[in-house]
Amino acid sequence: MATNPNGASTAADARTGDDFARSDRVFTLLLVAVCAGYLLLLLAMLAADAAYLGTAKPAGDGGSALLSALRDPNIRHSIHLTLVSCTITTILSLLVAIPIGYLLSRAKFRGKSLVDSLVDIPIVLPPLVVGLSLLILFQYAPGWLRERVVYQVPAVILAQFVVASAFAIRTMRATFDQIDPRREQVALTLGCSRWQAFGWIVMPETGPGLIAAATLAWARSLGEFGPLLVFAGATRGKTEVLSTTIFLELSVGNLQGAVAVSLLMIGAAVVVLTVTRVGAGRRLML
Repeated sequence: MATNPNGASTAADARTGDDFARSDRVFTLLLVAVCAGYLLLLLAMLAADAAYLGTAKPAGDGGSALLSALRDPNIRHSIHLTLVSCTITTILSLLVAIPIGYLLSRAKFRGKSLVDSLVDIPIVLPPLVVGLSLLILFQYAPGWLRERVVYQVPAVILAQFVVASAFAIRTMRATFDQIDPRREQVALTLGCSRWQAFGWIVMPETGPGLIAAATLAWARSLGEFGPLLVFAGATRGKTEVLSTTIFLELSVGNLQGAVAVSLLMIGAAVVVLTVTRVGAGRRLML
């Protein structure tokens, strides 16, 4: 019996195409299932927090558990200190992230890989190690400086800064890497100084990356806990911020207050991350 080579080839191609299509569908369904499962876990956690807070009976003069927690002067103080310290930390982080990120992106020098690794140390170190290292460092500082920093408000800002600046530096370096250096070279050949080329050519292009670095630094400062607990302490009405408020409320058995503060931090984090995604677009490199 004769076989049509062309017909056999066409049938084989059709089977191969069906196999690839089936494989693509299975692969896509697997990706969707993993993504959906993870998102459901996150949403279930948030829904559980909200449900608990909605059904819990607030202590005091009534109202919702969230409002009852917000009436607590200690929590109001922690909110104020959190907003102030995170904002100051963000500004300080940008002041070091811009020059360091630019240096690592443009300059070539011996030991660059080592410097690049050193600035990432706060990202990979356990948070408690960062706080302990700061505490040990200030044991060698003059007494007057140690008394004004350790377990004081400056310790809150310094502990947040050490960690948040590493994320800001990483983001700014990725931003500078995406800016074509030929524009700077053209500006330099036309008589601009390095300062002028940097300020007039490079910085206007860093808008989305700058937003990303700032929001990441702010969000990282908001969630910092370990270094603060070791280096700044968690003194009510003094060095207490939202992250340590949760710890303090749990330590006294006030689960409602801890959940209320947690929801406040979640809401702030969602706002910050949304601003990052919208403002930074595709330039956010993590």
